[in-house]
Amino acid sequence: MTYRQEPLMPKIGVVTDIRIDTPDVKTFRVVTPDGKKAFEHKPGQCAMLSIPGVGEAMFSITSSPTNTEYMEFSIKKCGCLTDWLHAMEPGQQITIRGPYGNGFPVDTEFVGKNMLFIAGGIGLAPLRSVINYVRHYRDRYGKIDIVYGSRSKDDLVDYNEIIHEWATDAGVSVHLTIDREQEGWDGHVGFVPNYVKELGFDTDKIAILCGPPIMIKFTLQGLMDLGFDKTQVYTTLEMRMKCGIGKCGRCNVANKYICKDGPVFRFDALDELPDEY
Repeated sequence: MTYRQEPLMPKIGVVTDIRIDTPDVKTFRVVTPDGKKAFEHKPGQCAMLSIPGVGEAMFSITSSPTNTEYMEFSIKKCGCLTDWLHAMEPGQQITIRGPYGNGFPVDTEFVGKNMLFIAGGIGLAPLRSVINYVRHYRDRYGKIDIVYGSRSKDDLVDYNEIIHEWATDAGVSVHLTIDREQEGWDGHVGFVPNYVKELGFDTDKIAILCGPPIMIKFTLQGLMDLGFDKTQVYTTLEMRMKCGIGKCGRCNVANKYICKDGPVFRFDALDELPDEY
């Protein structure tokens, strides 16, 4: 008997590698017990990770679908479940289920477009999947700009990948910034929204934002000041997802379920939601 893939059915995941990205962010590499990916996904989709007896939570899948060997999750230590995850060692098991959400329109709306990725802090994690997908299918897209900022150099997630892989690609420009001056840092200093305005991007791009709400608010306004339209700008609200399938109602806002209608939204669609959202 064959079974169809069921997003609600947990699978056993083996954590094969744990990379320390920052003092409070680790990236976990996960496969099934037979060494394969648990399921296929689209850039921007999420998965539910669980430690039985401890809890479960929704996390962005940070590896690209083009990675055929494993899935990765960059997780910030910020609560009971993440404390347990950060205490794990390679070889230990979790459960994983998914994928959930709608993903970014990488094969439709983004094709043939110049891409502008803007992230703050752990907000780079949901965008890493999209960036590496676009890099893999490089001939389908135009020029790529990546603006990324954090509190300090030590808090920049995936720093080695950014410097040694992204920044060395043809047609890819990386713009890093940190909030305050730091010894040993000779790059830009300042907040992401201001840096975006300083860089003064042309409006012939699709922009994707992810980061703290205050960063998104001011960065969006900065893009509007540069002449971008809200139909050109996307974000992801995966932090508000709970069950992932529209059953618990925790992410219901007006006539939308973040888990079913999102977590990826174009900003003109967000205008339809209440102001407090």
